[in-house]
Amino acid sequence: MPPDPRQAATEALIRRYYDAFNSGDAAGMLDCLAENVVHDVNQGARRVGKAAFAEFSRHMSETYQERLTDIAVMTNPDGTRAAAEFNVHGTYLKTDEGLPPARGQKYQLPAGTFFTVADGTITRVSTYYNLTDWLLQVAGEALARELGQGRP
Repeated sequence: MPPDPRQAATEALIRRYYDAFNSGDAAGMLDCLAENVVHDVNQGARRVGKAAFAEFSRHMSETYQERLTDIAVMTNPDGTRAAAEFNVHGTYLKTDEGLPPARGQKYQLPAGTFFTVADGTITRVSTYYNLTDWLLQVAGEALARELGQGRP
């Protein structure tokens, strides 16, 4: 039996979303989303709607410069769910509230996102990464010692 065309359409949608992300094209990302998109941020509050997503994207572009590589997209057979695994290469540009001071620190870490798709748009975006790994990269050995993970 041939694959369901919705599966290929969902993979293309997710790749278009990440192409827009890597191009810094916030409007292109928004074009991939449903009006009532649910956005679950790693270690953060749930946001609902395109306006909340757009505000989050604006904040992120002011605070971080990121590029995703090695993006692997997986979809279920009917194209209603997808996941992507990738590597984040970033620079911490501006201090984010509650996080260590930004001094242009570079970081690299693996991450993943789960998606729900309906009617050709993304209705849920849930992103996960290891926050402790990121903190250790941007704050260094002092934080590692504080967390009990540094060298003696």
